[in-house]
Amino acid sequence: MKRKFFSVITIASAILVGACGNQASQEDNKVTVVLDWTPNTNHTGLYVAEAEGYFEQQGLEVDIMLPGEAGAEALVASGKADFGISYQENVTLSRTEDIPVVSVAAIIQHNTSGFASPVDKNITSPKDFEGKRYGGFGAPVEEAVLGAVMKQDGVDVSKVENINIGNADYFTAVKRDIDFSWIFYGWTGIEAELRGEPVNMLYLTDFSDNLDYYTPVIITSEDKVKEEPEQIEKFLSATAAGYNFAMENPEDAAQHLIDAVPDLNEELVKASQKWLANEYARDAEYWGQQKETVWTNYANWMKENELLTGEFIAEEAFTNDFLPKEAQ
Repeated sequence: MKRKFFSVITIASAILVGACGNQASQEDNKVTVVLDWTPNTNHTGLYVAEAEGYFEQQGLEVDIMLPGEAGAEALVASGKADFGISYQENVTLSRTEDIPVVSVAAIIQHNTSGFASPVDKNITSPKDFEGKRYGGFGAPVEEAVLGAVMKQDGVDVSKVENINIGNADYFTAVKRDIDFSWIFYGWTGIEAELRGEPVNMLYLTDFSDNLDYYTPVIITSEDKVKEEPEQIEKFLSATAAGYNFAMENPEDAAQHLIDAVPDLNEELVKASQKWLANEYARDAEYWGQQKETVWTNYANWMKENELLTGEFIAEEAFTNDFLPKEAQ
């Protein structure tokens, strides 16, 4: 499982195309959701909501779509999708370029990503990155994160060879081209264990509280927030019920995802779902909750690392207003 980052030019171009093309359905009961990547356990709540009839109970017909080349942010901002799966990184960058997406729920409360390497490479701290090959996906934030964690150990990020592996599989790339990469433990890390290829994991949250941001999140557009708040509330009520079900019944939730996407590795889905059941709402009062401090801290970190050029207003980037607030 990987992140997808897109330039603001790509997103802005898609918005212009969307303005002239087909828009997301204006019918209150028809909803489109675009994923950030191929279906996985980050998305389980959506598939549970469909299978358990939670969307239907809210009077919604929901179509779950795979992302296009431009990504979820472009489709949502242009009105071609009602909701999307994104990341706090992408939302923050989008907001500073006047791309009108808003985060309406945090799927997972803490950042479960980090730098992973096979244990036999003996990479156990940022000091060990020097002289190694990093497999990346070509986003400026990668070098900034690498530099930030290496600086704490007094080592130089310029001594890391950065190799763009694009969409290459971590397991293939690490045997052929690279020494370490940035992964989500809840999917790729667990897959490594199941394969008998354990990894040394250096979580971003081990190095800075500012890197404990929301990844992934559910986004919609500013227009939808203003014009269709009832639809957002219905969608999130059903989606929250789906994730709450996944927390309480991870095996059954995993089966719903497997039934919907039978090409997935059943063993991996079940193991990942069991692990994520404790992560979706950890330390939160209710599933989906977002805090302004998390948005502000990460934006400040981005500014310090010269990743933001425009103004970012945290309270405009997210809202909890449409979430059911029952404590879990």
